[in-house]
Amino acid sequence: MADTIRINERVRINAEHLASALENHMLKTFAPDATKELRLFSASETAELLGISTSFLRKLHFEERIPNVQTSAGGRRHYATSEIQTIREHLEKGSKAGSLYLKGRKPGDKLQVLSFLNFKGGSGKTTSAIHTAQRLALKGYRVLAVDIDPQASLTTLFGYRPEYDFIESGTISDALRYDDPLPLSQIICKTYFDGLDLAPGGLMLQEFEHETPRALMKNVQPPFFARMATALQEVEADYDIVIIDCPPQLGYLTMAALCASTGVMITVVPNMLDIASMSQFLQMTASLLDVVADAGAGMEFDFMRFLINRYEPHDGPQQQMVAFLRQLFSDEVMVASMLKSTAISDAGLTHQTLYEVERGQFHRNTYDRAVESLNLVNDEIETLVQQAWGR
Repeated sequence: MADTIRINERVRINAEHLASALENHMLKTFAPDATKELRLFSASETAELLGISTSFLRKLHFEERIPNVQTSAGGRRHYATSEIQTIREHLEKGSKAGSLYLKGRKPGDKLQVLSFLNFKGGSGKTTSAIHTAQRLALKGYRVLAVDIDPQASLTTLFGYRPEYDFIESGTISDALRYDDPLPLSQIICKTYFDGLDLAPGGLMLQEFEHETPRALMKNVQPPFFARMATALQEVEADYDIVIIDCPPQLGYLTMAALCASTGVMITVVPNMLDIASMSQFLQMTASLLDVVADAGAGMEFDFMRFLINRYEPHDGPQQQMVAFLRQLFSDEVMVASMLKSTAISDAGLTHQTLYEVERGQFHRNTYDRAVESLNLVNDEIETLVQQAWGR
């Protein structure tokens, strides 16, 4: 008779093996005490982020209107994000029109809180959220990335090990919990992107789902749907935009994020199964939002958009699904789509995004195509934010 093993023991053994393998992978990728650093950007990348031509950037250096930067042996200039921001501030001072280069919040503008969500895993939600947060930070916005997915994939992409690195400092779950919550400012971490901070996630977020029913019975205030908005109020003056990566289910955490949001990005892969799943998600969301609205939650969004993700433009069935969605939802489907790209997935193997890796690590056409797709999506999101501010 073959040896048998209890299922709980098999799960435990598999979990231990996987955790050990992942730990070894992380140690190979990053030294135990190392922190991630962001690469330098080329002159053409810097000019694109500033919204100027490369010839004008060269002129600024020639006229000594901006500081010198690191130069390679071949005479090519390379810019750190802090140097890009210094140039941006210099250009703004010399701008007669004003607000051409510094595009963040002005007096009277409300904090923009964007939630990325989908009921189904594998929709590219976290990938979209982190690239949007990084692109907006590179363009000079003050951004806070909030990871409320217990799987903490967003946190991991920033080079952290959620199960080890926040034992003392805490995660976003400590700012949302019902029993003596911590101030959000106390758990926010700086990242290697200038202008981009992180409120990390972790497995303890799952406790919020378990504790909320008891808190509702005891009428703990603020209620679950207001706790994210309440936490953000403390740091509101420090940021222009908050990006929330939601868990792939419609629970109390997602509802709390929605009730704090000014904009919603629903990622969807253009195939029939994903769209059918999204249909169920939308129906459930509408019903639950009705309930929390009746309980006093604010339900006014500046915009809601469907973001086509993992799109393969030469795939006939996907083309049909995209056309179907555009016919059905019209302007609520974003013009730009996030293309499926091996460059994005390959960068993820080393816990990096496409904005972090060097162009030379990939085939140029593959890299350029993927970056162009990302930029078009994220710049469209930036336009939505600017329109919400009345600009």
